[in-house]
Amino acid sequence: MSPLHTTTSSTATPTPEFRSLELRELECFLVLSEELHFGRTGERLHVSQSRISQLLRALESRIGARLVDRTSRRVSLTPLGEEFRRSLRPAYDALRATVESARTAARGIEGRLTIGFQGTADGRIMRAIDAFHAPHPDCHTEIVEIPLCDPFGALRSGAVDVAVTLLPVAEPDLVLGPVFAAQQQTLALSVRHPLTARSGLTAEDLAAIPLIAPDAPAPAYWREAHAPTATPDGRPIPAGPCVSTLQEGLTLAAAGRGGMLLCRPTADYHGRRDLTFLPVTGLPDSVLGLVHHPSRDTARIRAFRATVTETTNADAPTNAGDSRNAEAAARTP
Repeated sequence: MSPLHTTTSSTATPTPEFRSLELRELECFLVLSEELHFGRTGERLHVSQSRISQLLRALESRIGARLVDRTSRRVSLTPLGEEFRRSLRPAYDALRATVESARTAARGIEGRLTIGFQGTADGRIMRAIDAFHAPHPDCHTEIVEIPLCDPFGALRSGAVDVAVTLLPVAEPDLVLGPVFAAQQQTLALSVRHPLTARSGLTAEDLAAIPLIAPDAPAPAYWREAHAPTATPDGRPIPAGPCVSTLQEGLTLAAAGRGGMLLCRPTADYHGRRDLTFLPVTGLPDSVLGLVHHPSRDTARIRAFRATVTETTNADAPTNAGDSRNAEAAARTP
């Protein structure tokens, strides 16, 4: 009997279905799996709902089974669709990163990078942007303010590429990168408030002051971090108005409607004659971090992230306790 002969190859011969596969079909499926809404998927991809349906049908035809259940009221992934999404996402992201890296090697870092910030683009942020421009003069940066009440929405919608937001960040679909140096909390109060005669406050003093808080859609854990409902000893803190923007909060504080917690650089930047900013001890320090959406990672984002890491390391506090405070704030949900 003749011996069996086997032939090995580093690559399998692609099937006809694979050879005619369009990357747009995979992109459509991944965005639809995030949005679970044909209209929003079409808006993100800048195509019609009918085109989304067409791309999905083509992909399901190649696979031979439904990936998405669609009714008049809801869209959901089938069990196979969920399994396909989990397997596809890292492969698709790796492919995009490979193409982007090749383009970068050929052309350098160029294009546009949109950077979101909350409250104030202070000197720390501007130093990072300046340091990024020096080696990458062909990359244009746009700086966009993010509403105080929606720290993560602009990242999810793609309105910004990266965002410098207040910590904590406990969003499973987003990635927290380098963090800036921790800053002491201050409380903005009307100059008419009786406590302004003091040089500073403790966290327990907040039990006598309604706190102005960020409004929804900011997550509840994030709002609690920036307008706590209880002191460290468990005493309740009165609830003040909820606001959408920093300027709205400062105006209400000046009007005597409550106090608003801010980090020291923001307080210094927004100093006004009708407000006093008192340092508060006994609260976790305020920390800013660079956040991005992993599915939209690019060479520009990676280069900016590396620059922020370099500049924040240069600005890092020499006091080990301050460093531990920053790390703790980054981890706290």
